[in-house]
Amino acid sequence: MTVLVLGGTAEARALAEALVAAGTPVLSSLAGRVSRPRLPVGGVHIGGFGGVGGLVDFLRGNGITRVVDATHPFAARISANAAEACARTGVPLLRLVRPGWADEAGAARWTWVDDHDEAARHAAALGRRVLLTTGRQTLHRFVAPLARHTVLARVVEAVDLALPPTWTLLRDRGPYTLDGERTLMREHSVEVLVTKDSGGSYTRAKLDAADELGVAVVVVRRPRYGGNAPEVTDVPAVLEWLGPTRR
Repeated sequence: MTVLVLGGTAEARALAEALVAAGTPVLSSLAGRVSRPRLPVGGVHIGGFGGVGGLVDFLRGNGITRVVDATHPFAARISANAAEACARTGVPLLRLVRPGWADEAGAARWTWVDDHDEAARHAAALGRRVLLTTGRQTLHRFVAPLARHTVLARVVEAVDLALPPTWTLLRDRGPYTLDGERTLMREHSVEVLVTKDSGGSYTRAKLDAADELGVAVVVVRRPRYGGNAPEVTDVPAVLEWLGPTRR
């Protein structure tokens, strides 16, 4: 058995580590959007596949017998491509999806929206000082609505985008602590936090800090998954799905 893990997440790295420890050949795929990614153990493929057709060729050409989609919950395109490619090749597909925050304490207080444009409109109305944590690929959606706001935009990578003079770019990478998030919000007098429903505990502290400080929260809902692959929420469940033949 050779397992392809579509990853880039903490869960994907944990899965690769477990598979290597079990002696299972594993190849982890990273999108290549981060210049210095945290690399998993085992084999690594960096970069795209060239759409569904390219992924089909990759599965066949590399003897992939199982695929685990452990990508970020907002990586809708690769998830859709994986579903189609696995359907064409007959390779079993499983999704490893971290639980979202919709059922977390405090979630009813937050403003839930369907896309980043709606998030920008709500943020503009809720306060003048905004902590924006939706990632660099969506920053352009917020520039016009928040052009006159004081915005602290936290990203992992540098951005190739002209930002308003009232914006500050903060390059940082999680995991984050509650103390750190609380201090950041206080130092910048944050009134509104904008994030997306990434889920899990890796970046959860900002929500707890916002609730403690009375900061308004805007959360972008996850994109709808159009495939029919089964889903699990942790690494042990993936290992159970793979079965004893993984060794």
